[in-house]
Amino acid sequence: MEWETKLIHSGYDIDKHTGAVSIPIYNASTYRQDSLDKPGAYFYGRYGNPTREALEGMMAVLESGSHGFAFASGMAAISSALCLLAAGQHIIAARDIYGGTYRALTGLFSRFGLEHTFVDMTDIGAVKAAVRENTSALFIETPSNPLMRVTDIRACIRLAKELGLLTIADNTFMTPYLQRPLELGVDVVVHSATKFLGGHSDTIAGVAVVKDEGLAGRMLEIQRSFGAVLNPQDCWLVLRGIRTLKVRMDAQQKSAGQLAAWLRGHPRVGRVYYPGLDDFPGNEIHFSQSSGPGCVLSFTLESGSAVRSFMENVRLPVPAVSLGGIETILSYPARMSHASMPKELRDELGISDSLVRMSVGLEALADLQEDLDRAMKQAC
Repeated sequence: MEWETKLIHSGYDIDKHTGAVSIPIYNASTYRQDSLDKPGAYFYGRYGNPTREALEGMMAVLESGSHGFAFASGMAAISSALCLLAAGQHIIAARDIYGGTYRALTGLFSRFGLEHTFVDMTDIGAVKAAVRENTSALFIETPSNPLMRVTDIRACIRLAKELGLLTIADNTFMTPYLQRPLELGVDVVVHSATKFLGGHSDTIAGVAVVKDEGLAGRMLEIQRSFGAVLNPQDCWLVLRGIRTLKVRMDAQQKSAGQLAAWLRGHPRVGRVYYPGLDDFPGNEIHFSQSSGPGCVLSFTLESGSAVRSFMENVRLPVPAVSLGGIETILSYPARMSHASMPKELRDELGISDSLVRMSVGLEALADLQEDLDRAMKQAC
């Protein structure tokens, strides 16, 4: 099937009990057991739920995996994937990784004895140089948040297979529509389904997908033990959002590409970070592993004060955290997604006070461009 057909007819689109074309929301915490010796298909809500099962199965199909796991947030999915590692082991991750992942590694998992090193993952030589005797995993995020740096997934996989390392990839920005890391050899793919998968800024959710059966068993045990499962209502919202993923992202990334080109020529804008620009570093690698540039870009203004003034003056984009909704969202990484990073590290990485991240929505391009131009001209 073509991809847009697969979104509608994944095998998890019809309720097997009633024939309903929308999977019902099964709000059940427990299930009647007719035999004490042979548990039924569903036992307890944390262990399984028909609505969650549909979402998990659909995500496995879309990511070309064998098993999906739905969690209460993107960070719950990432943290559960990190639980595959043990105390005394070491993980290598990108320096400009999402702030929540940075916080989890430095402030939470380090307390449990998991060691970490942040490197420039656009440089496979730097990744190799960071490997230790106890290195057990690579954490890939490409394009990175918020500087859109591109990691060569295949190069990382070659290194990981050579050394026997686990690979985890955050695919939130691209979604399985534009990039499927499991097909390239990654072991675990994680998503904040809050973003493009849900698509409507009305749910908090996370998903992990694996291909290996043994790894699936370990993830299932972590999901059941950790207990951060996604509730049926939010599973239904993500299922609903996924149905329109292609049409939304096609329109959004078309506008994002045009806005990126326009912003690059604007007198108030310094740098524009977007993989769709022909001369953007990593452009060729990105399109060798992804089928589109995505809908998120970042750009700089003259100063932090100019950014604040600009964001206070926009009328259509929403100044907020998060991304991937139908509305355009402007985020201020230094005070939002990456506020947990020390300022000196943010400055070193280029996540400066003058940086803005924009998730392009479904508004008319002309209206967005006019509003952004007016707000930038008014910026102090």
